[in-house]
Amino acid sequence: MLEPYASDPASSRGRLFPEEQSAFRSCYQRDRDRIIHSSAFRRLKHKTQVFIEHEGDYFRTRLTHSIEVAQVARTISNALGFNTELTEAVALAHDLGHTPFGHTGEDALAELMAPHGGFDHNAQALRIVTDLERHYADFDGLNLTWETLEGIAKHNGPVTGDLPWALAAYQQRHDLETDTFASAEAQVAAVSDDIAYNHHDLHDGLRAKLFSTDDLAGLPILCRCFERVDELYPGLDRYRRRHEALRRFFGVLVEDVIEVARQNLARLAPRTSDDIRNAGFQIIRFSDALHQDLKVIRDFLFDRMYRAPSVVNKRKEVTGVVRDLFPYLLERPERLPSRWRENIEKADGGTELARIVSDYIAGMTDRFALQCHEKFINERMR
Repeated sequence: MLEPYASDPASSRGRLFPEEQSAFRSCYQRDRDRIIHSSAFRRLKHKTQVFIEHEGDYFRTRLTHSIEVAQVARTISNALGFNTELTEAVALAHDLGHTPFGHTGEDALAELMAPHGGFDHNAQALRIVTDLERHYADFDGLNLTWETLEGIAKHNGPVTGDLPWALAAYQQRHDLETDTFASAEAQVAAVSDDIAYNHHDLHDGLRAKLFSTDDLAGLPILCRCFERVDELYPGLDRYRRRHEALRRFFGVLVEDVIEVARQNLARLAPRTSDDIRNAGFQIIRFSDALHQDLKVIRDFLFDRMYRAPSVVNKRKEVTGVVRDLFPYLLERPERLPSRWRENIEKADGGTELARIVSDYIAGMTDRFALQCHEKFINERMR
């Protein structure tokens, strides 16, 4: 049973292009299914989370990360009486706009696109689902519901000031009310993203041997998790010990979010989903105490993992890949696939051409970007 302030599919604001309702799926189920079947979602399996995709079979990719986010989001949403289908749709779509090579690729592309309106992965995700996925006969994009699009655009909170160009362009066609908070379901997807990466980055960092189990056992929250495991399972082997501790860490974060949400909902007493949007603050979040503990853990990860020499060196290498590909394709747009060249014929050059090239590079997987780089650079050197 949904709470009155949950997003009810029967009250959805609908789609930009009206469609007949499905006889057996809600509109949010349909959104989720379209996202899962999209080309952009499939490409996430070969896109970087932290480590470059080919560096190891066990490290997270954007795809496995998105699935983990969706799992956490469904758990929290269900516990709070929200719409789990909308929550899952936003969670699965939230990283569709990421470039190859994770945030490193995004930073490089944003720098290159600065004269042309910049680059933002959340706005790019919206661009993908409203334009670049071109499979349906009646429309470009996936024609998702207003609520799912809203969640993709502003799950991290209101988008104020100058909007990223891709979001601003869509906003002119379909107002997503960017100055308010998102639905409770989208807020759950956002905090679930934080929970998932805080958990799995610790696990991946251990696997990469960038830090030790003893290092983790000295961190806030985790120290209590390890103490509890040692109390219950003295002498447990180190692999099971760290797994048991990390899964308890995971549970602490989820339980904290649910408890804080219940307190906020009791205080606000919302009666509709719009009451959540207009509350003026994020309903779904960590407690202040846990947020401070997570800051210590994030600082640890930045120092020992994200800025580790091996990771930094690889980032420099892949930054060069993006910086080489962009001007090469800008100067030689005929090298783009035929479908993309059709867009170029309609473009007026300059910024429009740069945005087409940016869309193409942003959609690349890690391995395809590396293959293209090797091929194009070899051609240039002939």
